[in-house]
Amino acid sequence: MEIVRHEVDKDADPQGLVYTFGGAEPVRTIRPGTVVSTWTADCYGGRVRSVGDMATQVMDTRFINPQTGPFHIEGAEPGDTIAVHFCSITPSVDWGVSTTIPLFGALTTTPYTAMLHEPLAERTWIYDLDVTERLVRYHALDSDLSIDLPMDPMHGTVGVAPPLGEVRSALTPGSWGGNMDTPEMRAGTTCYLGVNVPGALLSLGDGHARQGEGETCGVAVETAMDTTFAVELIKGAPTPWPRLEDDTHIMATGSARPLEDAFRISHADLVQWISGGLGISSLDAYQLVSQTALTPVANVCDANYTVVGKVAKAHLPGFSAYDGVHERLRAMAASIG
Repeated sequence: MEIVRHEVDKDADPQGLVYTFGGAEPVRTIRPGTVVSTWTADCYGGRVRSVGDMATQVMDTRFINPQTGPFHIEGAEPGDTIAVHFCSITPSVDWGVSTTIPLFGALTTTPYTAMLHEPLAERTWIYDLDVTERLVRYHALDSDLSIDLPMDPMHGTVGVAPPLGEVRSALTPGSWGGNMDTPEMRAGTTCYLGVNVPGALLSLGDGHARQGEGETCGVAVETAMDTTFAVELIKGAPTPWPRLEDDTHIMATGSARPLEDAFRISHADLVQWISGGLGISSLDAYQLVSQTALTPVANVCDANYTVVGKVAKAHLPGFSAYDGVHERLRAMAASIG
């Protein structure tokens, strides 16, 4: 096992950061079996820091979610899968930020759902983060209400270069991963991503101190993160859509519009994954998924919506995802503390 520290210039001009999946040269080559410790900027590149900062005034909001990476995974070729296990995800600062952005979010007019009425007002909320107590403190803007919420750090963006040489915005999720915004992408989770180009070109960012399912206003508690992850390569095993695994569940994601198509993608992939893993017919797996699946909605605000279908491993006797890669990476994470 190799452990490397990938340094990121935290004071770099945010305009020079990478805001896409695909289209960028790799910053480093990583061998399979390596543990990487690194840092990611918040979705605004640190430019929104107070309740007086409006995102549309301090930056170009087309450029959100700067990525750390891309990392070239040695030996990864199209048709393979990389497994990314999150050993730890910890806020690197004591504050987080959330906002409303005009024409963005699930409960306002957007370019996709065009209306004649004015968009919601732009506002900024600053959250206090207590890493020791693992608390996120919400402060209302129009009253003196404050509420302590449990910290649940995650990464909103994890992905590889898309197929066919495409370059996609870090605001968009798809078959390559990207801005899936699922709270399931927390420490202890392994993310499986199909490889589309040599080296995969893995990137990550968009750290959230916590986020509700659906990310309703379009913005979580955004913060910079110190993150440690382990990477493994699974040769000859294609993964059509990003999959997740933790100690208790397997999960399949789908990203599309309308929302029901994202649901269909995630559940169809879950059916096929379980069918192959248990050696049962697709219709038998369809029936089993129908009676056991949970369906957390990841986001209903991005360019594509993301839905997660998940089934408890307790309902899948004898199922082993990718020959036990998650368990091996979990043990690797435990060995480094």
